[in-house]
Parts: sequence; C-alpha cells; structure tokens
Amino acid sequence: MVFSLSPTGMPTRSSSGLDEYGPYVLADRRMWADLAGQMPLQLTEEALRRARSRADFIDMSTVEQVYLPLAELINLYVMHTGHLYRSTHEYLGLSERRTPFVIGVAGSVAVGKSTTSRLLEALLAQLPGRPRVSLVTTDGFLLPNAELERRGLMQRKGFPESYDRQALLRFVMDVKSGIEEVSAPVYSHLVYDIVPGERVVVHRPDILIVEGLNVLQPARARQDGSLSLAVSDFFDFSVYVDADENDLRSWYLTRFMRLRETAFTDPRSYFTRYASLDADAALAYAEQVWDTINRPNLVENILPTRGRATAILRKDAQHDIEWIRIRKT
Repeated sequence: MVFSLSPTGMPTRSSSGLDEYGPYVLADRRMWADLAGQMPLQLTEEALRRARSRADFIDMSTVEQVYLPLAELINLYVMHTGHLYRSTHEYLGLSERRTPFVIGVAGSVAVGKSTTSRLLEALLAQLPGRPRVSLVTTDGFLLPNAELERRGLMQRKGFPESYDRQALLRFVMDVKSGIEEVSAPVYSHLVYDIVPGERVVVHRPDILIVEGLNVLQPARARQDGSLSLAVSDFFDFSVYVDADENDLRSWYLTRFMRLRETAFTDPRSYFTRYASLDADAALAYAEQVWDTINRPNLVENILPTRGRATAILRKDAQHDIEWIRIRKT
C-alpha cells in the first residue's frame, strides 16, 4: 500500500497509487522524536543561536526531537560506510586512509538550509571519536558577477549554469580523495559577489557538509550521449529541506524586508539601493525577484531533485519540522 500526505499532514492513499516523494519511510514528528536518546545533546543555547538563521525559530526541543535523531542516523551511515571501506581494502590488500564522509544539504532559497547545515555540523562533531567536520556552501562556486554579466546570466544567479560546476566537482573530488588541504572561493552576501583572493581551506575532514540550492542535481548528458560526473555522485548521505511553495515565498519576502532595514543599509551592500525604497516598492521588487528568478529555479531545478535525497525534512508555515522521510535502502 502506497501513501501520500493530505493537506492535514495525515497519510492517505494516493489516487494514482504512486507517492510523489518516491520510496521513502514516513515518520511524523512524534515518531521521529521517539528515536532520540542514544547520543547525549551537547549543544549550548549560544551555539544554537549562532547556528540559527534570523528567520528560523528552532529551539532546543526541536534540536532534540529532530536534528539529534538525524545526527544519530547519519552516524549509522558513517559507521556502515567505514565498515564497508575497511572490508573492501582488506580484500584488495590496500592500506589507504578512509575517505571523508560527504553530506549534501539542498533546498529552496529561504527554506533554512544554512541552519540545518550548521546544526548538523555542530551535532556531528559530537559523535564518538569527535570527528573533524567541515561545512562549505556552493555560493563560493558561483561565477563572479563580471562573468555572469558577460554571459548574460545575472538574472539567473543561483541556477545551475551560474556556477563553476567543474571547480565545485574538483573540490569535492579532492576532499573525497583525501588531499591534505583543499581550498574553495569565498562568497560575500554583503557585496553579492565572490571575494577576490579570499579562500576557505578544508583540512582533510572526517565529514564534509556541502550546502547549496542545486547540490542534488544529477549528472548531465554530454553531446556524445555519455554522462558527466555530478557532485552528488560523491555524497554518502543527503538532506533536502522541504516546504510548501507559498511558505517559501512568504519567508523570502519577509527576509528581504528585514534585510532592507538591516544589512541593506550598509553602504558596502550590493542591495543598498533598495534600503531607500518605500515599503510598497521594496515589497514589489522582492515579489518580482521571487516570481522571475527564485520560483522558476525552484520549479525547474531544485524541487525535481528532492526525490534523490536520503532524508527529507518537511517544514510547516512556522519553520517547524512536521515530518521526516527517510529513503528506503
């Protein structure tokens, strides 16, 4: 029997017999929270505050009920992958150090990917053995604004073609290969561009989290019909942070109007021109950005990758997690 979710969040039989999410096990918030308890929570309120985005209202109970069980599940994957790695190397007579465990975190603009990624970074660092956990966002692999302008892509910033996909792929491959130091470009949300000459360096982590809009994109077909590699090919676990499209739009508009009164007032900000707009004009601009850039990117590129995730975290209108789906293995 196949189930989908009704508007009330309760399981119902799909009229087509197919689940739009794919082959997943569904757990509501209460079921999921009951899984917690294997790993003690060692997260301070200050650490939670640093991890939480301004629009998120995640409290410690949500961390305990949602993110702690998720960290415990990822730990099972880490251990299983480690066992398989050791067995394979023993069979082949190899002695190389284990490769890093790579996690992808995807989802729409304004859904809260950064909060999820930072919470996982903090929680996974508490796993047995205290693994070294690094977090990198794909923003650093956006093409510089000058190059986007040259290619006519400034209005498609965030779409797959606006990234240096080969550089992102090389970065993840180098980390996965166990190279001692691997660096990535740095993106500034203040100036809305790559920071020239600035790099973030990853020092052979045990776990690498890669966060971005399009990290679950599948491999693309080459002109000769063969498939290229995709960054998602190197993920050992992946999370898609999901929400209703109307909520995503509302969160984006709220965030834009809040930034208009804060970060946009900084003279260095790329968006400082919008700080002086009256509220109606600013809101109209934000709606235009959502309708012409963010929504099309969500519908065309981001949402279709949801079914490729290992775990889906579904948020309600208050940014709280209402249910979790785990891919059947």
